[in-house]
Amino acid sequence: MKKYILFSLIIMSALFMGSCNNTGKKAKKEAAVTQPAFDPAALPEDPVFELKTSEGTMIIRLYSDTPLHRDNFIKLAAERYYDNILFHRVINGFMIQCGDPESRTATTGQRLGSGGPGYTVPAEFVPELIHKKGAIAAARTGDAVNPEKASSGSQFYIVQNEAACRRLDGNYTVFGEVINGLEIIDKIAAVQTGAADRPVKDIRILSILPVL
Repeated sequence: MKKYILFSLIIMSALFMGSCNNTGKKAKKEAAVTQPAFDPAALPEDPVFELKTSEGTMIIRLYSDTPLHRDNFIKLAAERYYDNILFHRVINGFMIQCGDPESRTATTGQRLGSGGPGYTVPAEFVPELIHKKGAIAAARTGDAVNPEKASSGSQFYIVQNEAACRRLDGNYTVFGEVINGLEIIDKIAAVQTGAADRPVKDIRILSILPVL
């Protein structure tokens, strides 16, 4: 009987140790996932980021004149929210759009554009911030359901053609610009697209990290 009791205790101890070990590994894995990519508090008022895509890298600057959008973008980038998200809407001669988290695991042909973090950002219209080539602006739902023109919490677009986008001035918040890598916008805009202007070949954001 003592032998059986001793054997049972050994088995229980081994199971307990294994469980603790697995729990420890899980905790470490979760900590690695939730650890911010960078410290937002260390950034300047007009932070510069490297936006790396599967088609090349753009250097972007966020505006201090639109602090709500700037801070929200920084928060999401620090959380790696944009990593592996698709450019889900591309219109050559107009703009390229991304930021829908549902696109990260989207199947071929899946309609995209309605996903987000579950909140909106109040509009921040600044007359001097216009839809020039390379301008970064927040996407949003239409005026009929969104008369205050509040921005999507995560989706944004990058202007390719200034003339085609100037009508958007004062209607969509411009909160940043591409300062290097404008050719990447053209490269992405030129890809073949299918239904709902989604690129046939997936084009992803790989990472968005600050240039310090």
